[in-house]
Amino acid sequence: MNYDHAYHAGNFADVVKHVLVVRIVEYLKRKDKPFRVIDTHAGSGLYDLTAERAQKTGEWRTGIGRLIEQRGDLPATVRSLLAPYLDCITDLNPGGGITVYPGSPVLVRRLLRGRDRLTAIELHPDAAFELKNRFAGDFATRVIELDGWLALGAHVPPKEKRGLVLVDPPFEIDDEFGRILDGLRTAHRRWPGGVYAFWYPVKDREEVGRFRGELATLGIPRVLDATLTIRAPLHYPRLDGTGMVIVNPPYLIEDELRLLLPVLADVLAQDEGAAWSVDWLAGEAGPG
Repeated sequence: MNYDHAYHAGNFADVVKHVLVVRIVEYLKRKDKPFRVIDTHAGSGLYDLTAERAQKTGEWRTGIGRLIEQRGDLPATVRSLLAPYLDCITDLNPGGGITVYPGSPVLVRRLLRGRDRLTAIELHPDAAFELKNRFAGDFATRVIELDGWLALGAHVPPKEKRGLVLVDPPFEIDDEFGRILDGLRTAHRRWPGGVYAFWYPVKDREEVGRFRGELATLGIPRVLDATLTIRAPLHYPRLDGTGMVIVNPPYLIEDELRLLLPVLADVLAQDEGAAWSVDWLAGEAGPG
């Protein structure tokens, strides 16, 4: 439990992950029926980019900082798709510039309607304490101090029977890919109609390839995988990219990703090796 997202808040991986989460939430809002977002690894909710930890790495400058700077130069269609996400960022920074960056629970909560709900789950005591204080008195948000992996068995399906389960583990222990596979099996058995989004880092390309192959053999239909890399790989693992597995992706998400990811790859690239992909690991009928 040593991971501290404050060092990495607003980096390229956050940008891609949060853009995708916002697009899913915006799609869920198209129907009048309420929905719930379950955030299994919620973090503390809001990050100070002027603090020592964020300044030490400066990762946000080549992430959200670069995207905000280039916002006006983006194609109109892409600007429209990014608007709900980027508007949240600018609303949280009314003085201009970027001094704070929202984690997924704060970002999602700002997008919810009156009857929609958020369950934010966080295991680390300090982060959970901050999160509880941040949402104190908010009837639409429930904060639980719990191992987020347990939520995939205990908290699905939600009573709304509509919504998104966001799983964004810190990848600080071995075999987090295995835990994703096990967690997805458990949750999908309980709630096969839910939308699931599992984030993963692109470090070891061979390990990522094995993970994608195992996902394709789970027998779970409608599994979409999206990745964005900011640079070419080296001979040793490093964080070169970000990936998101989406189960039961809403209609049009694939098309939106094919518009967004090439532009984001150009904006966030750190060398000519930047690339993106959108692949169905399992289609409507599942593998085979």
